[in-house]
Amino acid sequence: MAATLGLAEIAELMRRYLEEDGSKKSIIVTGTSLELALADAALQLGVPVKRIEFELIDKGVKGVLGAGSRPWKVKAYVAAEKREVAMPVQAEVMDDFAEAGALSVAKDRDGECFVRIAADGALLKVSSPLGKGRKATEKQAFDKLSGRAVREIDEALVREVVKQASSDYVRVGDFIANPVNDALMTVDIADQEMKAYVILTPPGPGGCDLSKDAILGFLRNNRIINGVLEEVLQELEDKPRYREPILVAEGSKPQNGRDSRIQFNFETDKTKYRLKEASDGKVNFKELGLIQNVVAGQPLARKVPPETGVTGRTVTGKLIPARNGKDVLPPLGRNVHMAEDGATIIADINGQVTFLASRINVEEIFTVPGDVNLKTGNIMFLGTVIIQGNVDDGFTVKASGNIEITGSVGRSEVVAEGDIVVHQGVAGKSDGSVTAGKNIWAKFIENASVEAGENVIVSDGLINSTIVANKKIICQGKRAAIVGGRYRACEEINAKSLGSPVGGAETTLEVGYDPKSKEKMDELQAQALKVKRQVDEHDKNIATLQATKKQKKSLPEDKEAILQDYLVRRAELIAELRGLAKEIEGIQTYLNGLKTRGRISASGRVYPGVKLVIKDVHEEVKNEQKAITFYLENQMIKTTRYEEPEDEILKRGPPDAHKAD
Repeated sequence: MAATLGLAEIAELMRRYLEEDGSKKSIIVTGTSLELALADAALQLGVPVKRIEFELIDKGVKGVLGAGSRPWKVKAYVAAEKREVAMPVQAEVMDDFAEAGALSVAKDRDGECFVRIAADGALLKVSSPLGKGRKATEKQAFDKLSGRAVREIDEALVREVVKQASSDYVRVGDFIANPVNDALMTVDIADQEMKAYVILTPPGPGGCDLSKDAILGFLRNNRIINGVLEEVLQELEDKPRYREPILVAEGSKPQNGRDSRIQFNFETDKTKYRLKEASDGKVNFKELGLIQNVVAGQPLARKVPPETGVTGRTVTGKLIPARNGKDVLPPLGRNVHMAEDGATIIADINGQVTFLASRINVEEIFTVPGDVNLKTGNIMFLGTVIIQGNVDDGFTVKASGNIEITGSVGRSEVVAEGDIVVHQGVAGKSDGSVTAGKNIWAKFIENASVEAGENVIVSDGLINSTIVANKKIICQGKRAAIVGGRYRACEEINAKSLGSPVGGAETTLEVGYDPKSKEKMDELQAQALKVKRQVDEHDKNIATLQATKKQKKSLPEDKEAILQDYLVRRAELIAELRGLAKEIEGIQTYLNGLKTRGRISASGRVYPGVKLVIKDVHEEVKNEQKAITFYLENQMIKTTRYEEPEDEILKRGPPDAHKAD
């Protein structure tokens, strides 16, 4: 002790002990047992038994059948109230506790010393630091022991315990035991046996602390067998808290099993727009993402099976039943099916996936109940689109099936793999386009670019447009005129009138060849002409440099490098030109081999200025002609009386938009 406490601290402790001894009031009591004697003393002194301190005068003897018995005799007095002694070492100890508490949630933590008074002596435990924390010191250990009035301290053992810091309690000294002053504990089971609290009462002089095992045994004796918080018990052993309820056990609540549910692979909330952001950060408000396209065989949703409930348990071990989750029927609607795994919902067809009336459906038809505008955004659909209005300028409609538009089409882009039907007409304003994989039906087409995989059929007229049809262009009706523009069809162009009596825009009609192949050949020929001009330009430059080299016997180093670059580039251009020529020759051979007869017909008038092309023969109409058909014979364009178009497509009429094929 002398090595850990200074003279001032020893003097203060002696003063405190003298004050306590001087204030004691004692009485002498007897009893057949020590407990009864102390209970009598507590009654006479008017204090609880835990406040009684005693000195043993005579140890009682039980005797045999009452013979030779002798009562217990003790000198009892009231224990003095504890007084805090403000000493530097004590303040340091408190600081250590506060610091440890603050660091408990931190990454770094200092090592600590703990002292527990047990029946077999004074026990010391030293924990090791964490992270960058500081190690516990011998001074801290001795201060803790002296604070609990431990005697006969094994100083060498204390130093070894501090050095090892094994977090195990080791007996390092003795104390004057007084079992009556041991720490006490009460337990309270609350919240319908879901929680258990303990209230600890501090030990008196000579009394023992409560160990973790003692607390655990007390809980078990009070039926608390489940949900014990081991870390709390350990904390109470190391750093006990007194006269406050402390939660030491908590039951587990039952967990009802989750019902079977559906995990959707698409957005079921139709109010959510999925605006697309471009690479430059701008948002295109025409791309609202209102249509969710799917393809046949695509997984649309997955059914998650119901979960089994987890039984709960009170702190006393009583079981609390839990409900198992309920199963639900899969939300199968139209054009979907359940996969073999019994969980995945698969699309049967291409189209729009919807979730309506708690059912997953794939719709092959998408209906716009009005105009295509900012409210709808652009339309792209894997199926058929029906628009009950117009397609406003600047918007796009694309479909893998048919497109039917009850209104008109403006400066827009309309594309379908099937047929396109425009009940009013197309006013492209020189920038609109309509492209169909099959037929295009319209009332009129004006200032637009149109391409059809099969036929283009209008009733009122074609004006200043560029139209390509792989089969026929037919303009039949009271005002069925073709005026201005370029019109190309593989088989036939047929209208009421061709051209204009007052001139105006040039009208060019071409038949007898595959328009797409001819267009491709025209592009290749234009490209070949451009390459040929580049070759000619290189030839001039090469000739100039070679002439200079011949005259001067050599060229400067930079000029020689330029000459070599010209030669290499010319060789590359010649190779490219040969490849283009070969591709053009192949397309030309294909076009010459077509068996298409090709004819251009007008049931009314053909006005002067109209240009006719049948296969590779060109001719311009010089005089107005009536009810005539132009055809090719012996590489000459000849005429005959007007021939009606084959009426199969006209009799069939526009297709039902509900049928993609």
